[in-house]
Amino acid sequence: MQYILRNKVVLLIILLNSVKSISFAQFEPEYNLPNHDDKLFHFGISLGSNRSFYHFNNNPYFTSRDSVLGIESLQSSGVSLAWLVDMNLNEHFNLRTYPLDLIFTEKAFEYRLRVPEKYYEEDSITIKKVQGITLALPVQIKFNSDRINNLKVYMLAGGKLEYDFAGNAGDKNAERQIKLKKLDYGIEAGIGFHFYFPMFVLSPELKVGWGLNNVHSRDENLKYSNVIDQIKSRTISFSFIIE
Repeated sequence: MQYILRNKVVLLIILLNSVKSISFAQFEPEYNLPNHDDKLFHFGISLGSNRSFYHFNNNPYFTSRDSVLGIESLQSSGVSLAWLVDMNLNEHFNLRTYPLDLIFTEKAFEYRLRVPEKYYEEDSITIKKVQGITLALPVQIKFNSDRINNLKVYMLAGGKLEYDFAGNAGDKNAERQIKLKKLDYGIEAGIGFHFYFPMFVLSPELKVGWGLNNVHSRDENLKYSNVIDQIKSRTISFSFIIE
């Protein structure tokens, strides 16, 4: 009797081990692109959207005059298209940049006016929009986590230089608009995820950016400009990167 029981126990253990092995073989995910992270350089394309606005400080002229009762920067949406170049420094750190990074934005200011000028199609609440076509050059350090199957998490931080082709600081025909400088610089930080597929790596990424340069070209003779002292850009962007 004990012999039969012992054989049944051994048979049950063998059966459980076999089922366990089959289960792990069935449900263990395939390890895609195992040598991808060992390459010195990675190249990719980024397509994204952004929400941007301006942070500004009022000039003392704002409190001494009553033509403009209030100013508010409105959030607006934009899109971006970029080419990624990423260099592998070691197991956890990468240096990357975007040699070609085009950003299309539209920023807007909402003015509350005391006496609107109907000739210029003004109202008690008047919105002034500023179009932007920006060429950016960011340089970032990226910190990568260990790879878990086909997933990796990363964080990034760095600086950026931007040139706005639509900047109108030197435009003599911009009397009714806010005048902005073409050159800006700032810092940015973000988080992203690498998803490894058999043929490519897809990376959704979220970033925030702070402009450090005062891009306002103040004109004391313009009521939309003389009430503002400094203007600095703020951006939140979400993008998909394919490597």
